[in-house]
Amino acid sequence: MKKSEHEILVYYDRNNSQSKKVLAYIRDMRVPVHEVEYHKTPFTPTMWRQLLERLRMKPKHLLNKAHPYYQLNVRGRDFSEEDWLNVLIRNPDLIKAPIVVRGTRAILANNPQDVLAL
Repeated sequence: MKKSEHEILVYYDRNNSQSKKVLAYIRDMRVPVHEVEYHKTPFTPTMWRQLLERLRMKPKHLLNKAHPYYQLNVRGRDFSEEDWLNVLIRNPDLIKAPIVVRGTRAILANNPQDVLAL
């Protein structure tokens, strides 16, 4: 699917309050937006690699370290890059904020105003 440079693509968890705030902010901007829910769209390791490259981040930097699952099952463990990708794929609710993409740039939107950087 060909995307316009003006269209914003948002990857999010609909149960995350931060995601709701960012989506509301983007909708108020009156720009074309394409919304992708982590739980409804199967993500592949390749998709995550591409997103992480745009974000210039490692998989573990996307995770909410305060989440109970993270504390019990992930904290203190040393995973390979592939294992971190699998953590993201199997546990999208651990992602701490929505990922917003516009053109070739992407950000982890910790605050709704972060979207203005795109």
